[in-house]
Amino acid sequence: MELALEFLWVPFLACLVLTGIHVYLGLHVLARGVIFVDLALAQVAALGITVAFLAGHPIQSDAAYWYALSFTVGGALLFSVSRMRRAAIPQEAIIGIVYAVSAAAAVLVVDRAPQGSEHIKQLLVGSILTVTPKEVGALAILYAVVGAIHWAVRRPVLQISFDPEAALREERWIRWWDFLFYASFGFVVTSSVRIAGVLLVFSYLIVPAAVGALLTRSVAGRLLLGWGFGFLVSVVGLTASYLWDLPTGAAVVTTFGAFLGAVALGIGTRALIRQVRTRGVKALAGVAMVGCVLVALAGGLLLLFPRMDHHWFNWLEEAAPAVELAFLTPRERDTYWESREAIGRGQAELQRLRGIQQEVQWGTRQMGQEQQERLR
Repeated sequence: MELALEFLWVPFLACLVLTGIHVYLGLHVLARGVIFVDLALAQVAALGITVAFLAGHPIQSDAAYWYALSFTVGGALLFSVSRMRRAAIPQEAIIGIVYAVSAAAAVLVVDRAPQGSEHIKQLLVGSILTVTPKEVGALAILYAVVGAIHWAVRRPVLQISFDPEAALREERWIRWWDFLFYASFGFVVTSSVRIAGVLLVFSYLIVPAAVGALLTRSVAGRLLLGWGFGFLVSVVGLTASYLWDLPTGAAVVTTFGAFLGAVALGIGTRALIRQVRTRGVKALAGVAMVGCVLVALAGGLLLLFPRMDHHWFNWLEEAAPAVELAFLTPRERDTYWESREAIGRGQAELQRLRGIQQEVQWGTRQMGQEQQERLR
């Protein structure tokens, strides 16, 4: 555990910094209905980093950062002027176009650079595990400045996001405030993508805010719930990445998805219980219908494609092990149990070797050349 804390405390602080600013910005994004603006701006920033990389600047260099920031400010300007009350093209369509074109342009640029696939992977999942305390401190100061600016202008910005009609009646300078919002938003995204990658930045922005919107209507309540949710997912995701030797960014993003699914399932179950109390068993008619459709689809696939993998068979056998042995002869059952025991011994040995390999990689255990070759 001490080793885990030694390696993960800095990435955990980085996750907390990301949670603090991204949850607040995510509330605005959801309220405005521009869900993919983060992906679009992040992709624009990634395009700027890619251009800098092709120009000979390292990805983590200051030059690459300024390239990305200049590209992102241009995107923010475009999004701020594209918001119209009655536009022939919705703003979400413009955001999608910017994302697609930026992604395609980044692929074209990367095609001319050495190790292009590794560059794209780093932009997607980031390198939060290798972040330094100095980088986290600088990021915290930058985001504190952005947070202070948003606190100072919270009334017009919140009104434009959550009540745009009232903002129009009061004749606020919507395009000016939109540019301020998107520019600061792009500044945050550009800084975050360098250490966390596009996918992790999007997850910290949207998922905690979405959970807060599912559970409460007040802005303060959504903010507090989002912060708590981001904290919990950061702990679980980083712990899972350490215990199972998983890519850190991908593990945290997957944990976001799993927890969001659990929250949605809990809300749906609570609503179903309320309907059962109100309407009785009739409220379960929809659930029963969905179950019948799934069973029919599974049976149809079994009849049409008997040789394909039917995972529901595995689930049934795990839930009721007797089904797995019901149609076997006594000799086949003995062979089955012998095979299970051999597989169990092999898996235990493999787990032991993986533990040794992980200790060697982290430098906590020494191993001779012969043992390393056997482990390989």
